Amino acid sequence: MAATVTEARVPGSDRRAEGGFTAVPRWARDPVPGTGEHISRVPGEVTAALRARARELGVPLTAVLLAAHAKVLALLSGDPEVRSGYLAPGRTAPLPFELTVGPGTWRRLVLDARRAEAAVLSPGTGSPSPAGGPEAVFAPAGHEGDVPLDGTVLLGISAGEELLRLRHRTDLLDADCAARIGGYHRAALEAIAADPDAPHDRGSLLSADELRFQLDGLGAGPRRALPDRRFHELFEERARGHPDAVAVVHRGHGLTYADLDTRANRVARSLLAEGLGPEDTVAVVTERDLHWAAGVLGVLKAGGVYLPVDPRHPPGRIGAMLTRAGCSYVLTTPGSTGQLDRALATLPGTRRLLVPDLTDRATDGTDLGLDIPADRLAYVFFTSGSTGEPKGALCEHAGLLNHLYAKIDDLGIGEGTVVAQTASQCFDISLWQLLAGLLTGGRTLLVEQDAILDADRFLDRIAEGRVNVLQVVPSYLDVILSALERVPRDLPDLRCVSVTGEALRGELVQRWFAGGPAVRLVNAYGLTETSDDTHHEVMDRAPATGRIPLGRPIANVHQYVVDENLLPVPLGAPGAIVFSGVCVGRGYVNDAERTALAYLEDPHRPGQRLYRGGDFGRWRPDGKLEFLGRRDAQVKIRGFRVEIGEVENTLLRVPGVTDCAVVVTGAEGHGRQLAAFCASEGAVTAEDLRERLTELLPAYMVPASFHRLDRLPLTANGKTDRKALTALAEDLGPARDSGGAPRTPAERRLAAEWATELGLPPGRIRRDDNFFDLGGTSLSAVRLAVSLDRVISPRDLAGRPVLADLARLIDTRTSCER
Repeated sequence: MAATVTEARVPGSDRRAEGGFTAVPRWARDPVPGTGEHISRVPGEVTAALRARARELGVPLTAVLLAAHAKVLALLSGDPEVRSGYLAPGRTAPLPFELTVGPGTWRRLVLDARRAEAAVLSPGTGSPSPAGGPEAVFAPAGHEGDVPLDGTVLLGISAGEELLRLRHRTDLLDADCAARIGGYHRAALEAIAADPDAPHDRGSLLSADELRFQLDGLGAGPRRALPDRRFHELFEERARGHPDAVAVVHRGHGLTYADLDTRANRVARSLLAEGLGPEDTVAVVTERDLHWAAGVLGVLKAGGVYLPVDPRHPPGRIGAMLTRAGCSYVLTTPGSTGQLDRALATLPGTRRLLVPDLTDRATDGTDLGLDIPADRLAYVFFTSGSTGEPKGALCEHAGLLNHLYAKIDDLGIGEGTVVAQTASQCFDISLWQLLAGLLTGGRTLLVEQDAILDADRFLDRIAEGRVNVLQVVPSYLDVILSALERVPRDLPDLRCVSVTGEALRGELVQRWFAGGPAVRLVNAYGLTETSDDTHHEVMDRAPATGRIPLGRPIANVHQYVVDENLLPVPLGAPGAIVFSGVCVGRGYVNDAERTALAYLEDPHRPGQRLYRGGDFGRWRPDGKLEFLGRRDAQVKIRGFRVEIGEVENTLLRVPGVTDCAVVVTGAEGHGRQLAAFCASEGAVTAEDLRERLTELLPAYMVPASFHRLDRLPLTANGKTDRKALTALAEDLGPARDSGGAPRTPAERRLAAEWATELGLPPGRIRRDDNFFDLGGTSLSAVRLAVSLDRVISPRDLAGRPVLADLARLIDTRTSCER
């Protein structure tokens, strides 16, 4: 999936209303203007106990009621810093009230609430900021009149010994939501009455009904029976039943089901002859071609663990992945060994096998019939790691098969369906793109990389290959739409397009259904650690709201929205998205420490594994999940997950670099870029840093710009001031030498298009600027070619990346056309 990462705000950024007050999550299934009221009664024995607790603590009862109210607001907003309204007796407007609901006991919270209340009631207390008022207002019992509901106040709570009275705006909170909020208040008061020395953050205030609704309703995907066989066994059945049907095609050459099965069996038998044992890792280092398809299936048939490696990765990266995975076997092809040879020079025990030599041998190509259980490891995909080393997510056969059937069901993959395989082999979606059609008697079209880098050629491939199902990242869907808007064309066979890897913007969905093909759009969401996608939002029209939901969990997946203690948060409140069920992988390869932090036992379903990543979201009134962002420093660049920490740790390994920080820049519509700031001893140039990182990291992890500072700016508490660095990176733009302003009409046109594409001010572009040094990527090169009406191609830009050189090419072609 899955980083730019998202159009969503950072987790909790919507917890603050205008003026900095705590926001109450909106929850109204059928919004109607007006006000409503909910009365919640507190049992008599509870009120008696609360009075006793107040006397015991030496505080007025209002402090106890206020502590419960602050706890509920913190729970609803997901933010311990509560800033709300307090309607003091004798006043007509609420005063600002602040309280931090930190970890601790109910007793401590009540005492903190009393101090905050005393501060509100002290002489000289002013009025709320004119920038905006509170969304929730607390009024002690006995106050005359109602809490006023106006443009900012949507929830008013009058709390007494026996009654909790909630007034609410019905256009933002419905009656069910008000009843739930009243229930949270009552549960908090009951907890204080029962044991004021109990931790207030260890128990749930949600009712049993709401917990069941979330755990067994919203968060539970539909049940689907899976066959007690592995993917390759089901593929073998297809090969026996339809041996002459075409299974996979690449550059006009195809393999039938029988041919692919035979080749894969030969690969598998060769691996076993070399000594491959159960769950031994096998790296497949090839281009995405027919040899790759045979290699992947061969590894699965032999009971090994498939490890995809891009042959263009730097040797250091390849070596790190092979070492971490304990990989002793590498499948490759003669044209894919350049970087691999350098990596294997440091790994003398790793055996290299050439796929063409194995598949072309006149050896036994029959099925092996190995007994491979459902919980056997199937593959390992490496993602970026914050410690400076990539981490390899281990997934099992059952999770793989469950995901493949979800794609088959929701994307409509059946017999004869053509599925486009477009993703890099190191992107987890590449695996389902290769395999899903082969389960149903469909066909996989391997789209070559140079066609993907040319939007028109890509559309030609989709049309010529009669592709029915396609999945791309949203930024590439934008490219496709731009190409179709400039030169409309029919794609009569295309039935379903899925997007994943980045947040899907509402504007893009509107464009798709307004001017694109009449084709279903599926917003897919999931993580590598959860066997890829866990949610599908299937759309045949643009949603009424601008934010696109993630949808409901796929079959056999459980997903919760929880707090730090894995307790479900209230409906509509922000919380951590966690996963349980067959989708959850086994952990990170040879990395017990990081596995223990992220993979836990599911407290709600004993015996099941639970995965806790870094994503945040909330439930919507329509029962669908909405993505809010990430807590950590992880982003996505061109659909790949990138841990900022891994880039920074790699920079610190460069001789002379003493300190560094990496930040994310770039407008959402242009794709995010990384900018690096370094303090160093001696003369370390941007070229030195770029060259070194290129040797150690994939291209998508190398920052687009490098800047040297004497020292990194710090915040008041001594931490690196990343906000200041982000602003500085946006102001500086990519580091470059000044080469003069564009002079010719072609240069000026190019400069304007570059600035638009790269998200830079037009005045920053110079004649000798290099498109890729400014942060351009292969995808932005495709977009640029489309915006220039195809006067140049991405290949032209790769060959002439300097603005003045490219402008001369445009002038030459324009004069020839005249």
